[in-house]
Amino acid sequence: MSGRQNGRPTLEEVAALAGVGRGTVSRVINGSPRVSEQARDAVARAVAELGYVPNQAARALAGSRTDAVALVIPEAEARLFSEPYFLDLIRGVSAELAEADKQLLLTLVRTEVERRRFEDYLAAQRVDGVLLASVHGDDPLPDRIARLGLPVVMNGRRSEAEPVAYVDSDNIGAGRAAVAHLVGRGRSRIATISGPLDMYVARARLGGYRAGLAEAGFRPDESLVATADFTEEGGRLAMRELLERAPGLDAVFAASDVMAAGARGVLREAGRRIPEDVALVGVDDSAVARLMDPPLTSVRQPIEEMGRTMTRLLLQKIADAPGAGSVSAQETGEEPRRVLPTELIVRDSS
Repeated sequence: MSGRQNGRPTLEEVAALAGVGRGTVSRVINGSPRVSEQARDAVARAVAELGYVPNQAARALAGSRTDAVALVIPEAEARLFSEPYFLDLIRGVSAELAEADKQLLLTLVRTEVERRRFEDYLAAQRVDGVLLASVHGDDPLPDRIARLGLPVVMNGRRSEAEPVAYVDSDNIGAGRAAVAHLVGRGRSRIATISGPLDMYVARARLGGYRAGLAEAGFRPDESLVATADFTEEGGRLAMRELLERAPGLDAVFAASDVMAAGARGVLREAGRRIPEDVALVGVDDSAVARLMDPPLTSVRQPIEEMGRTMTRLLLQKIADAPGAGSVSAQETGEEPRRVLPTELIVRDSS
């Protein structure tokens, strides 16, 4: 046949024998769920009869596929490699991509120059899709990637009304669970160290803290609220601020284990015993929590599973991308969203 190269059956021949369009064959081969069982069976029979074997290089050229996915983290290297959160997230993403035989491109975007350089890289179609982590509220990158027509999934979200696909954990529930636990331990002057408030995750955990206090019948007291940046040093500075403003506090909910570690150091320096004088709770249930003295009570979020879930969503978006006859989520406004549950892990710090 004229379309056959090197004697190998072509995608067009499979489509003709199966009685379906070329795009349908492509979606079946790429594992897209947006194909009827009847069409899937017809393609499978045609593939078996013709002995068709997908050529990865030809598929990459024909479908502008690179078999590579970018994971973008807009943070400094020091924070990336010092925080267990990012390492667990990368582990989940990497494992899922390896199972799908895809390459991972890890990129740090810290400045506007680096952002523009990365956008140029994406415009050259060097990757099939993008995963975004640690996105701040004013970050334009998710929308710019979407405008380039590339599939994108975020870890977390910029706001309650996030238009881009995301995978998040129940951050409001994390704050509420921490406060309910501390109230149950008889604590009444419960402070919090939040993350940067231009990040939805920080606002959500702070909102959960406030909701937990309200449910327990406590009036809000802003002297018990300090803002930090999810770093250990930020936790130290915030804890010093809290002790100056509210020396009678008897509990602290830190919005990350790393900040809780910083707070613990300051409490020790001030002669406060944990948990006798001040109970302490963090978020993430990382190695930091387990190795602290005393071990830290923490709200576990399934970080590695979030990495796996967002990768699966992205791979599905790539398989369903326009060009193969499918309808994109961007066109229908039906972007996938997942919120995974959190769990309080009680240890000796509270």
